[in-house]
Amino acid sequence: MSSAAELERALHYPLADRLPPRGGAIEVAPGVLWLRMSLPYALDHINLWLLRDHIDGRDGWSVVDCCIDRAESRADWEQVFASQLQGLPILRVIVTHMHPDHIGLAHWLCERWSTPVHECQLWISATDYQAGLYNSAVVDDVRAERSAQFFASHGLRDPDELEKIRQRKSYYSSHVPAVPPTFRRLMDGNVLRIGAHEWRCIVGYGHAPEHMALYCAALGLLISGDMMLPRISTNVSVYEGEPEADPLTLFLDSIDRFEALPADTLVLPAHGKPFVGLHTRIAQLHEHHRARLADVLVTAREHPVTAHELLPVLFHRQLDLHQTTFAMGEAVAHLHRLWYAGELRRTRDAQGVWRFALA
Repeated sequence: MSSAAELERALHYPLADRLPPRGGAIEVAPGVLWLRMSLPYALDHINLWLLRDHIDGRDGWSVVDCCIDRAESRADWEQVFASQLQGLPILRVIVTHMHPDHIGLAHWLCERWSTPVHECQLWISATDYQAGLYNSAVVDDVRAERSAQFFASHGLRDPDELEKIRQRKSYYSSHVPAVPPTFRRLMDGNVLRIGAHEWRCIVGYGHAPEHMALYCAALGLLISGDMMLPRISTNVSVYEGEPEADPLTLFLDSIDRFEALPADTLVLPAHGKPFVGLHTRIAQLHEHHRARLADVLVTAREHPVTAHELLPVLFHRQLDLHQTTFAMGEAVAHLHRLWYAGELRRTRDAQGVWRFALA
């Protein structure tokens, strides 16, 4: 299996190693600015996009994705407002999906830039809007306990780790304290007029409930959100809210939708650098998951396996708790794809733990 660095070298990066400075931007195409803000995780940044726009007779900008809500992010945005907007307002906030680093500051941006004569609205899929609203507003005590129970049912039995999961009661709401009270719905195939150009919505499943990427044929650009990343594979997980899900199949089917786009499309991802090589990356992701699924089958051939037992098989690095929860969800996703395909069967042992063996 090729390393992440080798896979990345197979792609072309037109901007080389250039990165936007804090509070600054790089123009990647006429009227399209690349922003980059820090995150307090191992995945330490998110890419955001400013698109020159014109709505209801007003010149301004549309924002695509927001960053989590914290003081550092708000300060970065204030620098952007002062240095990059050319004295024009933010007219709308487009969010690819409901994960905190994408929607966290949508409420602040929409309120900050709304006026009595123009409401700065959130544009997002209906499914992700409702999911974000629920996760932000609902007290997390029950969900934290259910999450611990779910991971325990897939083999995570360490009492200290389970207690830490139980204590993560406000993880989402601490990053997304509010969601705008109204929104404009994005649907697959919608065409948005953003400034002088048309952008088509392309739906994706498996990573988020109803992720929306944006494609502009005239500019040859794809704002891919988290559905197409150049160096890391997108997190595709099963969690307690939908414990029987098959998100890996949904994800792999979704990325094939991008095959119809031209090979020279410049991909603007949520993490990593803008790249050309969309078709190559789709093939790489399919190969990556084929290899991981093969590893699962080899392990299951030796003995009935739990998701927790697969962590060292699928992830060859030390994982902190934040990473472990993602890794557990991904391990279950790989097991479920094989289970739904009839290649594995599952049974529940006396301790209530799911084990998967060759069918």
